[in-house]
Amino acid sequence: MKVFKDSAGREWTVEINVAALKRVKSLTDVDLLGVLDGTLIERLIRDPVLLCDAVYAVCKPQADERSVTDEDFGRAMAGDAIEHATEALLEELVSFCPSPRDRANLGRVLKATREVMDKARDIVEAKLDSGELEKAAEQALAQAQTGLGSSSGSAPASPESTPPD
Repeated sequence: MKVFKDSAGREWTVEINVAALKRVKSLTDVDLLGVLDGTLIERLIRDPVLLCDAVYAVCKPQADERSVTDEDFGRAMAGDAIEHATEALLEELVSFCPSPRDRANLGRVLKATREVMDKARDIVEAKLDSGELEKAAEQALAQAQTGLGSSSGSAPASPESTPPD
């Protein structure tokens, strides 16, 4: 079982078992075992709403005990809480896999996904640090201003400026 805290300071235990998988499927129409083919991991990482819906469904018995609604849960899911919930859910899914080979393969997919995301973040940070993004934005602004200031001559004359026949 993995634990994370939401931004309201509440601690949630993520436990993946057959009952949790069925609950997620019935409440969200998401089959968490789709992570085995690799497609669901990207969807969960890119879509925080989908991820939070799935985590809420997994944690629903705890939420019911605490009288925390889906909306209350969603309000407390932002920033680091989403990242920690993502890690907890995905790591629990790896642990759940009944086949040692599937566990190993899913663990590798998860590791590779994290590495790719870290590399992408490194690239963005490097571009920010180098000033490359600011230069590109300044060039785009300069081009836009140049384009606005010039007259192409292709626009039709207004009716007021053309002499009557």
